[in-house]
Order: sequence, then structure tokens, then C-alpha cells
Amino acid sequence: MKRVLLGAVAALAFAGMAQAAELSAQDRAQIKASVDKAGPRLGEVAKQIWGFAEVGYQEHKSSALLQAELKKAGFKVEAGVAGMPTAFVGSFKTGDGPVLAILAEYDALPGLAQAASPERKVVPGVAGHACGHHVFGAASVQAAISLKEWMVANGVKGEVRVYGSPAEEGGSGKVYLVRAGLFKDVDATIHWHPGDSNNASQGVSLANISGKFRFTGASSHASGAPWRGRSALDGVEVLDNAVNMMREHVPDGTRIHYVITDGGQAPNVVPEKAEVYYYVRHADPQVVRDVMERVKKAADGAALATETKVAFEQTGGVYNMLPNETLAKVMDANLRDVGGVVWDGQERAFAEAMQKQLPTTNAKLESAAEVQPMKIGGAGGGSTDVADVSWVTPTVGMSAATWVPGTPGHSWQAVAAGGTSMATKGGVVAAKSMALTGAALLRDPATIAQAKSELDQKRGPNFQYKAMVGDRPPPLDYRKKAGAE
Repeated sequence: MKRVLLGAVAALAFAGMAQAAELSAQDRAQIKASVDKAGPRLGEVAKQIWGFAEVGYQEHKSSALLQAELKKAGFKVEAGVAGMPTAFVGSFKTGDGPVLAILAEYDALPGLAQAASPERKVVPGVAGHACGHHVFGAASVQAAISLKEWMVANGVKGEVRVYGSPAEEGGSGKVYLVRAGLFKDVDATIHWHPGDSNNASQGVSLANISGKFRFTGASSHASGAPWRGRSALDGVEVLDNAVNMMREHVPDGTRIHYVITDGGQAPNVVPEKAEVYYYVRHADPQVVRDVMERVKKAADGAALATETKVAFEQTGGVYNMLPNETLAKVMDANLRDVGGVVWDGQERAFAEAMQKQLPTTNAKLESAAEVQPMKIGGAGGGSTDVADVSWVTPTVGMSAATWVPGTPGHSWQAVAAGGTSMATKGGVVAAKSMALTGAALLRDPATIAQAKSELDQKRGPNFQYKAMVGDRPPPLDYRKKAGAE
């Protein structure tokens, strides 16, 4: 009862702070015009970050560029928040009113560099923006700037914040922002993600724990005196075999995957050091915790069997996403108002050439200009640290077509399209949709109250946020190769 009363009081308070009215045609025209005017700069920023291609917790240039854009627009920026040098919060406040958060990402993926060409031209060993975070960050910043301009021009009270979130790809950057309490006064959170279609569907991502198992043995000549060695790589391989047998005996829907990040340097030397990097995923966070504990036991067994030692370093851990249908309806309406991406002749030619390079797909190029039906729920195969945000504040996201329809994420094809004007156009669609959604919420605080009530119902009356990463500091070196200085 106390929570219900507090929610009602909050709704009444907001009603006195802002106009409870839908966006007018003039409001919408102002915001769209602001984004359109800034479109070329959005593209320039995105292309620069695409060129930087900095991996998680190393996005110094990318973060600095986005911070500079916000400062130039009058935002107050606090850098290095929550123990992460490349994280930041940019805020602009016009007065007492709802606090809206807009998420920005900017980390690249290792080993996926590719030219902005429909032909495969991968640069081995160099990072690339295969998940589109370069335009993610640029469009989110522009959405916040355009929303701020509209607030000032129309005397709308409230605060818009941009949360610069590093290391989404496995580093769980937003988890540390949430854990630090930086969302405790946020009333609603807005985000987007590049993709191959335009939609405001709200899926249920998988909870995830990731970490590295490091084995230590004893080196020796692999032929001259193998009996004196204790192979750390043997420890890794015994662990991997044990986990592969475990797959039959874990709850349905569990995903376990790994990559050996250090297996030794020369075949004629028994490896003293070896490392394997694991992910465990499931829609239920508790299943993830339980299965990872079993993997740890398997690692201990592998060390015992091979007379080596093993240490585990957790690098990430995220919740599953809590979709908010109340906010999804607002986002869907605004995305439909904006519409899809319209390509010119050169972009169409690029898309036609690229589709020949894609795996078998039924996707039609024309779908980039369409907005797909909104769906609520349904578990996807991926994980995201946005999920942790969704457990502490009502959260809504969308996807815009920045890639050729049919393009899988984390592919060279995604990197290639990300370096073109096609990505910029998708970013413009996203920036308009997010800014319009933010404005609609500021105009109608009752919707925020309803979204909060929905969140309370979904997470339960006794929920207390506890980060899946525990109390460990951010793993600022998680992209560092084993044995590297």
C-alpha cells in the first residue's frame, strides 16, 4: 500500500511540473527539424568513432568526442564515473520535472575491422564496429541535444541526461553505472540499437555471466623432458571437455560458449600458462549463477586432474531485460511517425551488392523503408547490460536500419555498412524517434507513472538490485590479451 501511495504522490507531483498533453504537430516538426539539421554532424561523429574502433574500456577518443559534442551544446558533463575512465554522464536541466536518461554506447569488437565496401576486405587483428555502437553513441547524443533544444524553446521543465556507457560487449559497463546509484533518480530510460530493420519491439534478453579461467602449470621441453612439465593447456582442455559433457544436463535454454585466448606459444614447450574465456547465458539470472558455479567446479576438477592451478576472473554479468509495454507503445507511435530509412541510388547499389555477400536470407531491401510490427516479449539469443538498467528504471528501446536487411550482427558486413551514409540515415531515424519519445514523456508524466507501476509489478514487491558482478571493480583490462603487457 505504501508503494502505491508513493506512486500516486509522484504522479501528482509530475502533473504539476509539466504539461500533461500530447505532442503537437509543431512540437514534432521542431524536433524533426533539429535532428535533420544536425544530421551531417551526426554522420561525421559516427564516422570518426567508426574509424577509432576502440574496444571496451579503451574508448578514450570516442568518449572524448561525444563529451565534446554535449559540452558544445550546453550540457554539464561528468567524466570517469563509476570507476570507468571512459564513462560519463552529460546532463541539461531546465527545472524541476521528470528526469530522462538516454543511453550511449561506443565500444568496438576485436578482430572485425572491414572497409566500407560491399566486398570482404577484413583487416586481421584490428577492431571494428560490428555492432554499430559508433552510430549508437552519435545518434543518442544528438537525440539528447535536440530534446534539450525543444525543452528550452517551449519552456518544458525537466532534465535530460546522456549516460556514456563503455564496454557493452562483455564488459558490463552499465552494470557499474547502476551499481553506483547513477540511475536512482531517473524516471525513464530511452535507448536504441543499430540493426537491419526499424522496429520498437521489446524482447527479453538473456542474463549472462562471463569470465576467464587462467591455468598455471610448469613448463618443460615437450619432447626432451615432458614428464617434468604440467601443461596449463591440458587444464583448459579438460575443462572444455567437462563443460561439453555438462551441456546435456543443464536447464533448457542455457547457452555456454568459450574461446581459448592463450594456449601456449610453441608446440615444443609445455605451456606454463593458458587461459579460456567463458560465457554462460539463460533467461533466468539464477540459472546463470548456478550453471557458472558448476563450470567453476569443473575448472577445479580440471586443475586437480592435470596437477595445475586455476584462477577465475569474472569479467561481466548482466540481468535479463524487463520489457516495458507502457513505454513501448509511446516509442512505437513515434517511430511510425518518423518512418523508415530512404536510400538514394548509390546506397541502393551498395545494398544490392552487399546482399550477394550475405548468408541465405529472405529479407527484402525495401524493408529498410518500413517500420515492422511491434512485439513484446520473446527471448533472443543475446545479452546486454541495458538489462540491468531495465530493472531499476522503466526502459524502452528501438532498432533502426543501419545495415542491409538480412545482415547479422557481429559480422564484417555490419562493419562495412556502418562506415557508409546508410548508417547515418538509420541514426537520424533513431535520434528523431528517441527525442520524440522523450518529449512525449515530458508532456505526459502520467505515462511515466504508469510505466513505473508496470516495472514494480514485473520485478516484484521485494526486489532489491544486486549486481551479477558482485562488488568487484570494473574489469578495465578485460580486452587485454593474456600474457600481454
